[in-house]
Amino acid sequence: MNNSKIWLSSPHMGGTEQKFVNEAFETNWVAPLGPNVNGFEDDLEKYLNQEAFVGALSSGTAAIHLGLILLDVKAGDEVICQSMTFSASANPIMYQGAMPVFVDSEKETWNMCPVALEEAIVDRISRGKKPKAIIAVHLYGMPFKAEKIRKIANEYQIPILEDSAEALGSSYKEQKCGTFGDIGILSFNGNKIITTSGGGAIVTKSKELKDKAVFLSTQARDNAPHYQHSEVGYNYRMSNICAGIGRGQMEVLDKHVALRREMHDFYSSIFSEIEGVTVFKEPNEDYYSNHWLSAILVDSSKTKNGKTREDLRLYLEALNIESRPLWKPMHLQPVFEHYPYYGSTISAQLFEDGLCLPSGSNLTDDDRDRLKVAFYQFF
Repeated sequence: MNNSKIWLSSPHMGGTEQKFVNEAFETNWVAPLGPNVNGFEDDLEKYLNQEAFVGALSSGTAAIHLGLILLDVKAGDEVICQSMTFSASANPIMYQGAMPVFVDSEKETWNMCPVALEEAIVDRISRGKKPKAIIAVHLYGMPFKAEKIRKIANEYQIPILEDSAEALGSSYKEQKCGTFGDIGILSFNGNKIITTSGGGAIVTKSKELKDKAVFLSTQARDNAPHYQHSEVGYNYRMSNICAGIGRGQMEVLDKHVALRREMHDFYSSIFSEIEGVTVFKEPNEDYYSNHWLSAILVDSSKTKNGKTREDLRLYLEALNIESRPLWKPMHLQPVFEHYPYYGSTISAQLFEDGLCLPSGSNLTDDDRDRLKVAFYQFF
């Protein structure tokens, strides 16, 4: 029996990436600028199709950091952040010397709860500290409640930094994720829907903001014949070689989204017959998820013999199948547990019961057969 590793989400090359990389070598464009960087940014701007201006960077985390800087977040400020997310959403708040204020999820999209968000804003203002920004995340590719979050942000005049690291290819009411925030960010890490090995991008609504982000990402070098710097800069620009991989990946982005959505349908079919397991899905037709990761909730009060999410994870691990609990909420992390939190226990319960399953666009029929047998045998 085939016992090779089934990964959660591994890189999937389309076949044309090498062409762009070779061109970079042949023309000696191996620096953090060049035709591939420009071309990749153009490809992303056309794909997002919302008057978006994109700057290619070294990581999604770098994009969040620069986004906070562009939103004028400074030491002592407060930034509201979705609690259920990867730590990279929150860490840049600390880079700036600001304080994170965490907000719970709602049950439909698992993203920032609008009710808890407004509660947090009102309470922080009453304490004399109006939040400087809101970091909202599209978890696992599922769009957050964009209209409700935007309405609250506008009412209190607080900008949104949209963490779309997991959601390239997703949309809400046919508008692409990455374009809902005052500033958006993307990630092209090795496990994402497309990859540049490591990389990210910042999405702005004006060329001036993009140019400012690019300036800061290249050590904030002033326009002078010598090296002169009037601001603190960062080494955050994407290399021309990584961007070449990205240009090839853009050619298969829609295909990768379709394949991930097929994996979601595969799991929906399997678990429709298994008591106590629900598959994370769009609340209604307004939402279109790339299903970067397919996830399930395991209710041990309904499963046969009270089997839990952790029982399933360990069972799959023994079969050389990778799965992973949902993100542990930031307000439960040792590094962030002393910061303010608003909401109830929704994100904590999702973490307790939720499991991410192999979701890659390069999974084979043999992989699916192994997965299907494993789930039926376990449950």
